[in-house]
Amino acid sequence: MKHSSLLLLAATLFILSSCAKEIVLTSPDNNTVAVIDVNTGAYSLTYKDQLVVENACPTISFADSTRWGNQKARRYTTSQIRKLQHPLYGKNSEIKDEYNSLTLCYSGYQLVFRMYDGGLAYRFVGKGSEHDTLTVTEEYAPFHLLSDPSVFWGDTITFTSWELDNKYYEAVSKIPVGRYAQTPTPFVDNKNNLTHIVAEADLHDYPGMFLLKTDEGLNGYWAYSPSKVEYGSWGFVLVATERHDYLARVPGNHSFPWRILMTTDDDRTLLTNEMIWLLSEPCKVKDTDWIRPGKATWEWWHCHILENAPFDYRKLSTDLYKYYIDFASENKLEYLLVDAGWNDLFHPTRLNPRVDIHEVIRYGNEKNVGVWVWLGACAVIENPAWLDTIASWGVKGVKIDFFDRDDNIMQQAYEMLAERCADDHLLVDFHGCSKPTGLSRAYPNVLNYEAVRGEECCKWDTTSNPRYRTEFVFSRQLAGPMDYTPGSMRNCNRSTFVPRDPGLPSTLGTRSQELALYVVLDQPFAMLCDSPDEYRKDSAVLGYLSEVPVTWNKTIPLFGKLGRYAVVAKQTGDKWYVAGINNWDKRDVTLCFDFLTDGVIYTAECFFDTEQCADDATDYEHTYKNIDASQSLTITMQSGGGFVMVIRQSGSKS
Repeated sequence: MKHSSLLLLAATLFILSSCAKEIVLTSPDNNTVAVIDVNTGAYSLTYKDQLVVENACPTISFADSTRWGNQKARRYTTSQIRKLQHPLYGKNSEIKDEYNSLTLCYSGYQLVFRMYDGGLAYRFVGKGSEHDTLTVTEEYAPFHLLSDPSVFWGDTITFTSWELDNKYYEAVSKIPVGRYAQTPTPFVDNKNNLTHIVAEADLHDYPGMFLLKTDEGLNGYWAYSPSKVEYGSWGFVLVATERHDYLARVPGNHSFPWRILMTTDDDRTLLTNEMIWLLSEPCKVKDTDWIRPGKATWEWWHCHILENAPFDYRKLSTDLYKYYIDFASENKLEYLLVDAGWNDLFHPTRLNPRVDIHEVIRYGNEKNVGVWVWLGACAVIENPAWLDTIASWGVKGVKIDFFDRDDNIMQQAYEMLAERCADDHLLVDFHGCSKPTGLSRAYPNVLNYEAVRGEECCKWDTTSNPRYRTEFVFSRQLAGPMDYTPGSMRNCNRSTFVPRDPGLPSTLGTRSQELALYVVLDQPFAMLCDSPDEYRKDSAVLGYLSEVPVTWNKTIPLFGKLGRYAVVAKQTGDKWYVAGINNWDKRDVTLCFDFLTDGVIYTAECFFDTEQCADDATDYEHTYKNIDASQSLTITMQSGGGFVMVIRQSGSKS
């Protein structure tokens, strides 16, 4: 009887799958609903009864005139996944991997949908042979958001820009046709109190996605595959000077990138949305014991200007780097980053005669400080064997700079370098690069990507500022960790800031916001960008920077509004770090400490803004407060301000 019932159920499901024209796919929390047309593969998306996208029909076209998408599916399958993932490092030691999925099956390919609580993702998957070749000539990925939301638009007219300030448009319809923007791209539907993020994940041999404004709305946009590459730009960047008439050539069984639309009515959820990581290829590195995130002292940002050095600091030298190693060792920093100038850009093993890199590495090992070195991307892309040689010296990591492309050929280079460095036990910081799309899950030795207007930009302009920070933590940071390089000790407000390069640069925002960045930002490889001598002037700040972690057990988003402010609580061991950053509007936030353990008394070391910050952004209040889980505390963040609380257990209630 049981067997007969199962056969009847299977027959019923087959009949339903054969007759159904639309399939409803919901998120695990039932807040987001996608209705997918089996005859076309088009989807409509609703969030809490509000229609977000209607009848979006993705397609991919090929050189042989075939097209995937906008076809009737032969059959479909559904599944539910409810499991936990344990990343090597990050915001949380445990991540819920929960989604409902639908796979539409066609002749030669599949169209796969996944619905998370955080949003919808879809991708095309080839079912041909790995020996077949698919030449992609065009992809149509429509994101025609209804209600004409406002947008923080990383405006560009090139395929080489990811360190962009955002241009705010009151509506998508206001964006000029033909302009395009980097992703992840944030949209705000003020009428319906919704925020949307368009993004992508899991790129392999495929160009990165921009968003193009067209007459009909927004569509994905990609660079064509280079047919000729030459040195250009600063003379050491591999520039595409000619291009093919296709996006990529991939095997017949290729899995194309995930296209993602996140939607929420609570911006706080974006601070812990892990969709891009979850959608990416699992770890391919078997031995990960050597992968150790950490903080680094670094000479480049402040032009290695040292007040107290017993040598000529104006030129790079072995003694100069030993000075930084001593500082790192004294303050329990894991690493020193040796930036550009230690070697020949095109021949990395030809050394600057003033810098004995072997002695620097030896001295670092003696002091328990690992050494990273800067490399130009051109050299190691053209000759990856340089990495083997550099690794043999005992270098712990490499900062690889000036990629300036994300076409399919450069995406291959990112993955090749990540794999090669993993084989050599080298940690990686990609700089001058396109945004991350999940590669660091497969290769967790890739700790950081830049793809942000980091604090280096304060040397030249005003684009790296508190307003911008409260935008990218809800957008760019969703893509993965970043090389933002905080730590400035010369903090300024808008009336006193002056870009300076060369020389000692300053930053926009208060001292407390600068300290808060070490908690709010995701940066497994975190810089202390300023001079050791500057830090030694302030023992409270130096003590905090020496102690603050770069990876966490748990993260709780407390407050957040895109473009306005963000407040998070992060736990490591038995300590909690609570931090907030603010835009240029002064505001109060009232913290509740119900995330702490009941019955335990805690002492919070606090760095708060003061009223004097309006005149002197370096001013802050350093104080201690006794708190417990039942208490609340109102904190004022000044214009461009922030705060940090380091919460430690101090006893139990009697």
